[in-house]
Amino acid sequence: MDYYKLISEAIIGGEASETMQYTKEALGLKYPPENILKNGLMAGINTIAEKFKDEAVLIPEVLMSTRALHAGLKVLQPYLEVKGKKGAIKIVIGTVYGDLHDVGKNIIKALLTTMNVEVIDLGIDVSVENFIQAIEKEKPDILMMSSLLTTTMNQMQLVIEELKKRGLREDLTIFIGGGPIRDIFRKKIGADYYIEDPLELRDYIRDNFSKFKKNKKVK
Repeated sequence: MDYYKLISEAIIGGEASETMQYTKEALGLKYPPENILKNGLMAGINTIAEKFKDEAVLIPEVLMSTRALHAGLKVLQPYLEVKGKKGAIKIVIGTVYGDLHDVGKNIIKALLTTMNVEVIDLGIDVSVENFIQAIEKEKPDILMMSSLLTTTMNQMQLVIEELKKRGLREDLTIFIGGGPIRDIFRKKIGADYYIEDPLELRDYIRDNFSKFKKNKKVK
């Protein structure tokens, strides 16, 4: 029985309870948690994303698949986390104001927890001021912002401008990502990195861990 396929198909079908059950069973059979995430959960949600792009599914179906993904992540998350994180990179992550999407953010968060990283998740619809307050309080090494809408992506620029005004920008590395985001936009607003593939992002941070921890921007 291919549990990766079962999980993926449950996501595509929007079956939250089945997604949870198959994820639990796969873990019980010693399937590697990261492979469950990549080959099961992510494979399913990526298929739905492509279908939606091709207008083969409607928004209600996408929402059901998103709920199924969240159900699977809830089961899988504890198995991905690194315990006893000493000398960890601290990352603040959130979806910008006006945007209620969190699928991409949650996948990235799940991947980050497989490393020596402390993630402070601000959730969705995060205002400029709430981002600033989190930076002042947590003093993270990295800020990650997500936007899935062209109407909200400019919120990222507002956050960066406010960080500069308050003298918080220089020692902070900023990643941005989301459906409409491209590297040309990153350059325009003065962010450091553009996130396209969650797995590549995870690997990049892992390979440059010490430099990020020292708040040095890797070019």
